[in-house]
Amino acid sequence: MTALRDFGPLNRDNWPIAAAMIQYTNILPDGSSVQDQPAEAWAATLADITDAGFTELDPTDCWLRVGDLSNARLDEFKGVLRQSGLTVPAVSTARRSIIDPERGDEYLSYCHRVIDAAAALGARSVCFGLFGPLTDAQKKVLWFWTVDGVKNPDDPAVRAKAVQGLRELGRHAAEVGVDIALEMYEDTYIGTAEGAVRFVEEVDHPSVGLNPDLGNLIRLHRPIEPWLRMVELTAPLTKYWHVKNYLRMEDPAKDLILTSPVPLETGLINYRTATALAIKHGFRGAFGCEHYGGDGLSVSATNRAYLRRILPKQPV
Repeated sequence: MTALRDFGPLNRDNWPIAAAMIQYTNILPDGSSVQDQPAEAWAATLADITDAGFTELDPTDCWLRVGDLSNARLDEFKGVLRQSGLTVPAVSTARRSIIDPERGDEYLSYCHRVIDAAAALGARSVCFGLFGPLTDAQKKVLWFWTVDGVKNPDDPAVRAKAVQGLRELGRHAAEVGVDIALEMYEDTYIGTAEGAVRFVEEVDHPSVGLNPDLGNLIRLHRPIEPWLRMVELTAPLTKYWHVKNYLRMEDPAKDLILTSPVPLETGLINYRTATALAIKHGFRGAFGCEHYGGDGLSVSATNRAYLRRILPKQPV
């Protein structure tokens, strides 16, 4: 077992706050793949990130699948990061569930490769989820979360496969000195606070915890758990944290719920309270800034500045 990378004492000035790459796709307008771009093209994209003021990056695999880079190409990417002045505290995956009914075993192998690539990049965390691909119906609407997507089955055998696979990944992560943060997402085994805690307890490996991406849940057009209760339950298990916020309007008399992405400080979740509570429970991981709609990178930069204002002044 390799020692987990330690960020050292953290305060508002040095807490790792990464830009997620959800605004960028893997397939370029000409049909080519970011995987095959020369290093100079990667650097041109990452100039957006540094121009927005970020010094940390989460190379989310909707943009670049670092787990699928050859050793030589991964070294090229590391060189681009160095030249750009960026570090990678965490690597996130999306819609590559190890219990996908068609590609689950393939994705399990892929997750192992992501763990090794994350360690090579100096990351502390990798983020995995159990949510499936967008459905055709979700692809047709403005906001995909307004339409129900793929659900984890109520099948003990499938749940057991998820637990066993993530325990296997947890052992691998421990061997290379990273941890695993499971992303909370609706209609998965980690789709509620209590359910997420129970699932991590089933996995029962110290390297496996949570990414309490509460934005995924409060944006739903259905009844939701109180956000503060979700923070209270998940904070002790939080390894890495995707942060985003939504405006939420409810009119019970009309059975109406509307949500929209907004900057962290203006949405339903009070992140001043949420981060303080998580830190009180021992959270010392990185943040990953995400935002859907408009200039998501610039909103993420605004969110980074907000986090800098509310995080502790003194090292913790």
